Amino acid sequence: MTVIDPDTQAAWVPEAEADMTDDMDDMPLSTRLSIADTLTLGNATCGFMAVYFTTTGVLIPHLTGSDDGGMARHSAATAVILMLLASVFDLFDGLVARKLRSSAMGAELDNLSDLISFGLAPAFFVVTWGMVADDAHQRVSVVAAVVVLLAVVLRLARFSCVTLRDGIFQGMPGPFGALTVVSIVLLELPFLPTLLAIIGVAWLMVSRIEYPKPRGRLAVAMLAWIVSSMGMLMAWAFDAPGGQLLLQTGCALQLVLGAVIPLFATARRVHAIRDHRREARAAQTP
Repeated sequence: MTVIDPDTQAAWVPEAEADMTDDMDDMPLSTRLSIADTLTLGNATCGFMAVYFTTTGVLIPHLTGSDDGGMARHSAATAVILMLLASVFDLFDGLVARKLRSSAMGAELDNLSDLISFGLAPAFFVVTWGMVADDAHQRVSVVAAVVVLLAVVLRLARFSCVTLRDGIFQGMPGPFGALTVVSIVLLELPFLPTLLAIIGVAWLMVSRIEYPKPRGRLAVAMLAWIVSSMGMLMAWAFDAPGGQLLLQTGCALQLVLGAVIPLFATARRVHAIRDHRREARAAQTP
C-alpha cells in the first residue's frame, strides 16, 4: 500500500512491501516465468492429473472390486484427454516462445514437463493395463512400461545434447509416441501383439528416424487431430452410439500414422542419399 505524506507530497511505501519490490527488481531474468513457461507448467499439470485419474478411477476400483465398468471407462478417457491436452500445451509453448520472450528456464521446464506427461503418464497407463486386463501379465507389462519411460528419458536427454538442422526431430516425438502407446492399449488387442507394439514405439522414440516439427499447416493438422481424438474419447466415455467404433477407428489411425511416418521419412532419406551420390559422381566426371 502506498501512502502520500501531506507535508512533503512524497509517496511512502511500507518497509515490507518495499523489500518485496526490491527483491523482485533484483530477481534475475532467468528465474522469471514467461507466458511460454506458464503453458509448459500446464503441460506438467495435465500429465500429473492423467496419472491421478488412472490411479483413482481405474486401478484402485479394480483392486478394491468396486469397478462397475462405467467409472473405469470415464477415468481412462479423462486420463487420455489430459495427455492430449498436455500435447496441446506442448505445441503452443514452443510457438509462443518463438513469438514472445522465453526465459532461460524454458528448455529445462519443457523437458521436465514432457517427462511427466509423455513419459510417466503413458508408462503408468501401461502398468495399469497390465493389472486390469484379463489376459495381461503384470510383471511383463511393468517391463514394457519401464522401456517406454526410459525411451522418453533418453530421447529428451539426446534432444538437449544434439544439435539438428531446423525443422526436424530425431526419433518419434514424445507426445506422438505417448499417444501411440495409449492407442495401442485402448485397442484391447491380445497381450503379445500389444506388448510388441509398445516396445516398437519405444524403439522409434530413441531411433534416428527424422520427424518433421509441427509448424504451419502441419501444426494445424495436428491440432485438428487432437481435437477429433478428444471427441472420440468423449463419445466412448459416455457410451454414445458408435462410441466404441469411433474409439477403435481413432486408435487404429494413430497406429497407422505411427507406422507410416517412419516409412516415409526413411524413404525420403534414402532418396536424398542417392541424389547426393549422383551429384558427387557428376561433379567427379570430367
